[in-house]
Formats: sequence, structure tokens, C-alpha cells
Amino acid sequence: MSTQAGNPKQTPNAMQFAQRSGGAHNPGRIEKAKDSRQALLRLGAFLQPFIPQMLLVFLFVVIYTLLDLAGPYLMGRAIDRYITNKDIAGLVKISTLMLAVFILNSGFQIASNWVMARVSQQALKNLRQKLFTTLQRLSLTFFDHNQAGELMSRLTNDIEAVNQAVSQNVTSILASVLGMLGIVIAMFLLNFWLALASLIVLPIMFWFTNFVARYTRRGFRELQKQLGLITATMEETLSGQRVVMAFQRNESAIDNFREKNQAVYKAGVYANNYAMLLMPLTNQLGNLFVIVLAGLGGYLALKGITTVGTIATFISYGRQFISPLRQLANIYNSIQAALAGSERVFEILDTQPEPKDNSDAHPLEHVRGQVIFENVKFGYAADDPILKNMNLVAEPGETIALVGPTGAGKTTIINLLTRFYDIQAGSIRIDGMDIRDIKRDDLRRELGLVLQDTYLFSATVMENIRLGRLGASDAACIQAAKMADADYFIRQLPQGYHSDLAERASNLSQGQRQLLAISRAILADPGILILDEATSSVDTRTEARIQKSLLRLMAGRTSFVIAHRLSTIREASKVIVIDHGEIVEQGSHAELLASKGFYYNLYMSQFKGHAI
Repeated sequence: MSTQAGNPKQTPNAMQFAQRSGGAHNPGRIEKAKDSRQALLRLGAFLQPFIPQMLLVFLFVVIYTLLDLAGPYLMGRAIDRYITNKDIAGLVKISTLMLAVFILNSGFQIASNWVMARVSQQALKNLRQKLFTTLQRLSLTFFDHNQAGELMSRLTNDIEAVNQAVSQNVTSILASVLGMLGIVIAMFLLNFWLALASLIVLPIMFWFTNFVARYTRRGFRELQKQLGLITATMEETLSGQRVVMAFQRNESAIDNFREKNQAVYKAGVYANNYAMLLMPLTNQLGNLFVIVLAGLGGYLALKGITTVGTIATFISYGRQFISPLRQLANIYNSIQAALAGSERVFEILDTQPEPKDNSDAHPLEHVRGQVIFENVKFGYAADDPILKNMNLVAEPGETIALVGPTGAGKTTIINLLTRFYDIQAGSIRIDGMDIRDIKRDDLRRELGLVLQDTYLFSATVMENIRLGRLGASDAACIQAAKMADADYFIRQLPQGYHSDLAERASNLSQGQRQLLAISRAILADPGILILDEATSSVDTRTEARIQKSLLRLMAGRTSFVIAHRLSTIREASKVIVIDHGEIVEQGSHAELLASKGFYYNLYMSQFKGHAI
């Protein structure tokens, strides 16, 4: 299908405006998830295919955690056995052993980080791919209710937040938890009373961490939301920069961005203020930990219950115990941001995609081009019908012109024919087959769509034409361009057909962009052609050239033409006049002028200056 589909002209505009203003709640979105445990489990599911690698990482972490525990133990042995007894040879041996332990510790840490980096990036690649794939399978209704910039934020900001947590912090969290557990066990094996005394501080630490978590999570969820809104504002403003400049709205755009930026600032301050409380207070709790161990240990040493080496080992373990807590405090922000970002990603993944084809859907082959709308009713909102009992017939090869005032429902007819939206009542049939019983891909492959707002991608001219039929040869693309009368200007480009187009093809004129869109449609060779205001944005000379190309494209095909310039549809087989979602007149151009009804008034208002 040759299509440059944009937003429909009849959409829930109030809803879109509310969202763009950043104020009203958008009923088109699902509610935000607030279950961090569920978000964590779902993130874990993306790591499930890499269980063997994760087990290897776990093994490496266990090994270097045990090596971490061995260091303080060996230090205590050195004090009690060799330093106290002034055994130089023994001290050299145990020092060499400690050096080997430290080297092995670093080696296993490097190995675990290397494996985890590969695993995490592969998992995130899969998550990113699934998110983009889901977006490609959602209905236009979803995109009516969500800004492109905000969706881009989920593909970038939110995925990056998950990336920071998964790729850099999984091994750190695992090592910290195992390290704390190992230290507690080692302490109890060395001295029960010292170990019991050291645990007094732990409930305070865990209570405080849990207390801060509730507020930090709330803050980072709001921060991710505000980042999405500011990204949407930037995308919309930069895409519409010409309009901003033309209407001298630069200062207004700056003020709007300043407002969104202030919201990001407030959310960031709120989130980070709570997150940053963890570090200084954890330090103080760590100092309290050491004081308890030193005081009680010194008393026990004086009583002969323990040794100086054991006390030194305990103090070292105490500092090691605080180190993972401090590390968790450092990465807590990224963990919370990742959970908040993952919730926003999963919102999209949980959105219902465009309905699948019926199990008994048929392929569409050898299209003759008969199209019948029978008692069709539709509205973008259930309580606001756009089409009311619509009935029309297009016979094979006919050109059907759809005319009427803005908002009458013309583009809605096209949206329903292409199944961008599904009707709420009635039926639409092509060659006698209800389009809901036709495979959607086959249906759209046979519908060639050329819009007023032509969309071309930042690729070469050849690649943009080939979008109509991806397997087409260069020769076929060039032939299509010749038939569309586009070959002459393409060859004047710096690299001809291999010239790169700027974003939205801004380095081409509107007429040239339309000719490329027509080339694309010719290459697709659709059975039914749809032209939606295809010449309304060009000058008269360019329009005449485009009209020639369109006539070649329309030859032998059933065509639907929407045009406000009524001069462009004089030769149509049938003119359908629509007002407020209903057909008020139909017939040939001459017949409708002779009847002096609604169409006559429209026509005369354009060419004679008469009032409607």
C-alpha cells in the first residue's frame, strides 16, 4: 500500500488539545502501574533467556564476594599469629596470599561485569525492539491520544533509565546482598556476642531505606512523566519551527518550554532530595556501627574473651557491611528511575494492538474495484457520530469525488475504507467482500493513498519511491517516476535518484514531494486509488503537472478523490456531496450544477463569489 498516513482530520481534538496543553487527564491512556515488584518481575522476564549467562555471573559474584570476606579474615590472622609473635616469614607468606586474593577478586569482578554487560544490552535490545514493534501494531486511535514526542521519550529516556540500572547495577546489587549476608555469617562464626551487638544498627538502616523508598519512587515516577512532556514539547516545537517563526511565536515557545522545564526541575529536586538523604545518613549509621564494635570489642579484649586480630577483623567487616549499603544508596536513584521508566514502557506493551484479522479472513486478489458503503455509522467518540447511515456505491473504474465543507466526514470515509478505524455499524464491501473479512495487509496493499501532507523519510529518493513496493528494481522505480513526471527534477538533484532527502524532505518543494508520493503509488500498482487533497497545497502550474500524473495513475482504477478545489473533479464519474456525515447530493458535475442545490452553492462560492 502506498501510503503517507497522518492523523485523521476528524479526531478527538479537545482530547488532543488537553494533552498538548499538559493539563487534562487523557482518557485514552491506561492507568499507570504502581507495583514496583511487578515491574521488577516483568523486567526480569527479559533476562530469562539468558539464565546460563546469569548463573555464570552469579558464580563469579559468589567467588569474588568470598574473596572479599577472606581479606579481613587473613588480616586478623596476620595480627594474631605473625605480627604479635613477630614472625616475619609467616607475615610475608600471608601477605602474599592476601595479594593473590585481591588480584583474583579484581579478576572475577571484571569477568562478571563483562558478561553482565553483554547480557543486559541484549535484554535491553529485545525490550527496545518489542516496544517499537508494539508501537507499529497499535491502532491510529492510540496515536490520536499520544504525542509523538512523549512516545519518543519512552523509547529513549525510559529505556535509558532501565539501561543504567540493569547494565551497571545488577551485579552491584547482587554482590552487595551476598556480601552483607556473608559478613553476617562470618561475624557469627568468629564471635557470637560481637556479631549480635553489630546487628543492632541493621533494623534502623532497613527501616530508613524503606521509608525513603516510598517518596523516592513517587518522585522518580513524576520525573519520568515530566521528562516525557518536555521531550514532546521539544519535538513538536522543532518540527514546527517554520510555523513558530512565521507567526513570531518564538517567545511563546520559550515560555512554554520554560514552564515544562520548571516542572522537570521541581520533580527532579523532589526525587533527588529524598534519594540523597540515604548517603549522609548511611555514613553516620556506619560510623555508629564501628563505634559499637570498637567499644564492645575493646571491652571483650580486656577481659580476655577475644583477640585484637578478631576485633580488627570485625571492624573491617563492619566497614565492608556499610560499603554495600552505601553502594545501594548511590544506585537507589537509578533503580527508582528504572522502575518508573519500566512502568511507562509496560503501559505501551499492555496496550491492545490493532485488532487481528479474523481467523477466516480471505486474501484479496484480482481487485475489480467495486466499493459499497451500506448503512455505515461511525464516530471517533461513541457519543459523537461522524457518519450517519452512509450509503454509496463505486463501480469498477469509476472516479468518485467526495466534496463538502471541512469536517463533513470526507476523510473519515477514507479512514474507514483503509481500516485505519473500524465501523460501528453497517458494512463496507470491496468486490462483494466485507473488508473485515479480508486480510488487513492484502486490503491495504490494494489501496494506494496520496495525501495532502506527503510524508517522505530521511533516505534517498530511490528508497522513498521503493517504499511502494520494497522488492522493486531500480529500473521499476525510475519508470514509476517517469510516469509521475518526477524524473526531470530528480535527475537535477546532486546525486539524482541516490540523493539523500532532508528531514520531512524539506529540501524539496511541495509539488516535488507530491510527485514522489505519486511515483510511490504508481510503483505500488494498487487496485483502488485514494487522493486526499493531493493538489491543494501547490500553485496552479504545479497542479496542472500533478494532475497529468494523477490521470495516468487513475487510468483503469476505481478512484476516490477529495478536493476543496472543485475545478479538479469536473471529470469525475460521480460527485458525492457530504454535509454533517450524510450524503446530501450525488451525480455528475454537470447534473449537480443544473440542480442548483448544495453543490451548486459550493461551486459558485469559489468561482462566482456568490454567497452560499
